[in-house]
Amino acid sequence: MAILQKITPCLWFDTEAEEAAEFYVSVFENSRILRVQKYTEAGYENHGKPAGTILTVEFEISGQRLTALNGGPHFKFSEAISLEVNCDSQQEIDYYWEKLSDGGEKGNCGWLKDRYGLSWQVTPDILAEMLSDPDQNKCVRVTNAFLQMKKLDIRELERAFTGE
Repeated sequence: MAILQKITPCLWFDTEAEEAAEFYVSVFENSRILRVQKYTEAGYENHGKPAGTILTVEFEISGQRLTALNGGPHFKFSEAISLEVNCDSQQEIDYYWEKLSDGGEKGNCGWLKDRYGLSWQVTPDILAEMLSDPDQNKCVRVTNAFLQMKKLDIRELERAFTGE
């Protein structure tokens, strides 16, 4: 299998790598599990994981390759890194917001944590355009609007942008 992308994010889990990869693949269209690698006897000697347990799961969600690693309880996710889901409609925002936050926690400004503690940003494509508009008054209004939101609302962002 040829590697199509140079950089592949690796997500560290305690023991939930396969479960998490299957969850992410179920949420995003055009997604699949690519490969599952298991610990060998060396894994037990070096990491305390019995031979035959899952080491990594390589998967692809919407064309983005990722690796899930069962590395143990040593590290946890934080908001210092997140995955951004760019959406072209409110329907898409609503779908990903509900699916990804199920069992997790909903944050502010389109951010959420999924059931594994991984942070996601569910954002409309149009937001970047609005925030890069040369009219700084529009940018300020849009920023003030999204800072008040949990799940982002395209209609409300457009109202702020136009000054309604």
